[in-house]
Amino acid sequence: MHPTFQRVALVGKYHESGSSAIVESTRAVISDLANFLSGMSCEIVLDKSTAESTGLEEFRTLEVPEIGEQCDLCVVVGGDGTMLGVGRQLATYGTPLIGINQGRLGFITDISLEHYREVLPLMLAGEFEEDHRSLMLGKVMREGVCVFEAHAMNDVVVNRGAASGMVELRVEVDGHFVANHRADGIIVATPTGSTAYSLSAGGPLLHPLVPAWALVPIAPHSLSNRPIVLADPVEIAIEIVAGRDASATFDMQSMTSLHHGDRIVVRRSEFRARFLHPKGWSYFDTLRRKLHWNTGGS
Repeated sequence: MHPTFQRVALVGKYHESGSSAIVESTRAVISDLANFLSGMSCEIVLDKSTAESTGLEEFRTLEVPEIGEQCDLCVVVGGDGTMLGVGRQLATYGTPLIGINQGRLGFITDISLEHYREVLPLMLAGEFEEDHRSLMLGKVMREGVCVFEAHAMNDVVVNRGAASGMVELRVEVDGHFVANHRADGIIVATPTGSTAYSLSAGGPLLHPLVPAWALVPIAPHSLSNRPIVLADPVEIAIEIVAGRDASATFDMQSMTSLHHGDRIVVRRSEFRARFLHPKGWSYFDTLRRKLHWNTGGS
């Protein structure tokens, strides 16, 4: 079976201060996967950080941007966090990703380590479901100047300080005033991020095909401040009105020490991540498994 993807990059979950057992486990998985794909006539390259952390030296290495420029496919071994980090970087190149989960199956890393030998040959021959995920571009504006900018695939979160009380946040959508929220913070979530922090804060589930964001207050002072779903072409601005030590995170990339008057501006990115799933994959199957929904029965 001749593979559709000729040059395949491998990225593994690595821990800079991980135990020798964790490193050895990751090394064994990446080595086995690389040799398996090589046997399918794929040219294998490793993410440079993965190669350095595992000590694997027999394969060519590339930085993640170089993977985007030179590779047909990226296979990520780890969990959803690893997949999000790599997907965010490769979205600008349109590189498709396949996720293999070392532990519990994730929302976007849905191939178990035990089954990749049966699943990957079919996917590499073109039998897969393609799933595009939108990204947000977030900026922190201070006195009209951008002081921080990042892409986010899950969410942009504005939080109160750990030792302070609630914050007051002025929210605007496309320049129209929405409300001043007094709360522990507020989340702007993509459909991908709707199953993450947003869900635990009471936000709605958004199907990946829905072009929308969820705007979700965190522990609001007024119970009438409810989550709202917005069309994703809009621009959302969140201004720090009151509160100490507020911070903003963009998929957990932090921008701390926000000042009063700072504006966190979120809009849709021009880029989308490309995830590939096994043929027959369904988003609802994933929700049912991960959220332990009743599967019914006869």
